[in-house]
Amino acid sequence: MTTNMGSADKIIRIIIAAIIAFLYFTGTISGTLGIILMVLAGVFVITSFISFCPLYAPFGIKTCKVKEK
Repeated sequence: MTTNMGSADKIIRIIIAAIIAFLYFTGTISGTLGIILMVLAGVFVITSFISFCPLYAPFGIKTCKVKEK
């Protein structure tokens, strides 16, 4: 796996995951929607830590800086 996520992308994903977790644990979102959003938040955190998004790969999207030779 090559990295395809930049630092801004990772920070945004972690912030979104934190907001979702906060809303879930305060009871603002619950039920099936809450569970689905918590799973999505978990995916956001995992992809942020490994700097790779599987959905970016088929489309050739890279938000990280390209190293020049």
